[in-house]
Amino acid sequence: MKSICIYCGASEKIHPDYKLAGRQMGRTLAENGIRLIYGGGKTGVMGAVADGTLEAGGEVTGVLVTSMNTPALAHLGLTVLEVLPTIHERKARMYELAEGYIALPGGFGTFDELFETITWAQIGEHEKPIGLLNVLRYFDPLMAMVLHAEKEGFLYPEHREMISLAETPQELLARMNQHQHPTEAVKRWMRQDQP
Repeated sequence: MKSICIYCGASEKIHPDYKLAGRQMGRTLAENGIRLIYGGGKTGVMGAVADGTLEAGGEVTGVLVTSMNTPALAHLGLTVLEVLPTIHERKARMYELAEGYIALPGGFGTFDELFETITWAQIGEHEKPIGLLNVLRYFDPLMAMVLHAEKEGFLYPEHREMISLAETPQELLARMNQHQHPTEAVKRWMRQDQP
């Protein structure tokens, strides 16, 4: 992977370990020669990921929506900052630029971007790896819900297994590099294997 899109929160009212993990994630990307693609913000975990990447000599492409292109929100020290009119165009552009996707702790926006990306993989729109950096075990409840959905028949085990989960950036990248897209599960889900 030469580029990874990071989905994460922009809130400042969070435990400091979340920002620290963001900075470490960014540094790890830079150390591995991976370009960061992200939402273009300077606050919260978003800003920490960008700062960590830049501090380690990495390249960062921010994709910001016009309404958020303000001095309070926009990170002005990026390698590239693209500003697009709508949130839908922003998400599509981040998706297009990335060869993999990672979610760090965040709120509704992070969940929206993450689940859209997972859904696209589920139906075969892409075969790129998807990971969760499980800082302070933030994603444990989410993964419990995914397991519950699997047990209730709403998704296949392969759908859950295509999400890499780790507590350190290095471990997460290693797992994502071993990613194998569940092509047969996609066919079953889309009923392509049925007469």
